[in-house]
Amino acid sequence: MITPTQLTDRDSDLMSQAVALARKGLYTTKPNPRVGCVIIQDHTIVGQGWHEKAGEPHAEIHALRNAGVRARGAEVFVSLEPCAHQGRTGPCAQALIDAGVQRVVSAMGDPNPKVAGRGHRMLEQAGIEVILADDELGARELNSGFCRRMEAERPLVRLKVAATMDGRTAAWDGSSQWITSEEARNDAHRLRARSCAVVSGIGTIRADNPRLNARLDEPVVQPLRVVLVGRSQVDPAARLFSVAGPVLIVGSDENQTASEFDQRTERVCLRGSGGQVDLNQLLDLLAARHCNEVLVEAGAAVAGAFVSGGLVDEVWVYQSPDVLGSGGRGMFVMPGIGSIDDRLRFELSDVCQIGRDLRLVYRPLSSH
Repeated sequence: MITPTQLTDRDSDLMSQAVALARKGLYTTKPNPRVGCVIIQDHTIVGQGWHEKAGEPHAEIHALRNAGVRARGAEVFVSLEPCAHQGRTGPCAQALIDAGVQRVVSAMGDPNPKVAGRGHRMLEQAGIEVILADDELGARELNSGFCRRMEAERPLVRLKVAATMDGRTAAWDGSSQWITSEEARNDAHRLRARSCAVVSGIGTIRADNPRLNARLDEPVVQPLRVVLVGRSQVDPAARLFSVAGPVLIVGSDENQTASEFDQRTERVCLRGSGGQVDLNQLLDLLAARHCNEVLVEAGAAVAGAFVSGGLVDEVWVYQSPDVLGSGGRGMFVMPGIGSIDDRLRFELSDVCQIGRDLRLVYRPLSSH
């Protein structure tokens, strides 16, 4: 076990560059972690790269190819411990050994049980100096969903809500387009783009007829779109099916079969109480399908069920500076709260102005 070490200012700067490279894969590496790598020879960057897409070369391989023969005797700064197992690509630790590097600095260990220190041990056994940073400089936050899935066998769940400053998600007649500005909606598309799955409910599909895909002017591996239907049915003509990408319909009985849809659409039954979908089973299923980050974009009933079940890690509220009044629809349906003592408590972890709106990120005060 390598003891974490405080990096020098020089090493911290280089590691920050590796983390910045890792961020370039924010929308494309799923379900793999986002990783960046910088190779230094004689105080000069001779190679760099990032993991661009699952199944393709890892960050270290891109950087080694970029460096060529200059990698021999070089220092390597990588935002995640080099892998030590054979997957769709070969082990990066062995590639670094074969390249003849002399020093490897990692921002954090790999939480994947298939690695979990093995990469660092391989490097040390080959005579390479290995440094593990005591400050991962944002590498863990960048891969928070991957870490959660590896450590807890559950995805990181974010709940996104667009609301007015008095907490209304729609007017009394149900109209809700558009509560927030175009800038805020574009930011929400980036949140979709980094997610492995987007979950919505049949009510939202019927009321808003969304596509639930991420629409950005840059490469995106589209998330799995999940629709919770309970005992209801989805109209095969819904806009959800008008764009490319897989769709998973989750019901609580077998009243609609996947044969009614095209081959990219799958139907599963996860029966919970009261005719509802079992959300715990849903998250187990998504974790088993290698989903790191799950985004819930749904109406007040589904949102309330996720929150009251203690299944939400972050609540992202896009808040407009408008008022819809007491006749408007609220953010959560949560019938179990009868008094102030029953409230669920959150803390504000981030606030940012986007256009004329605020983006507020909340996290539960107590872990569930």
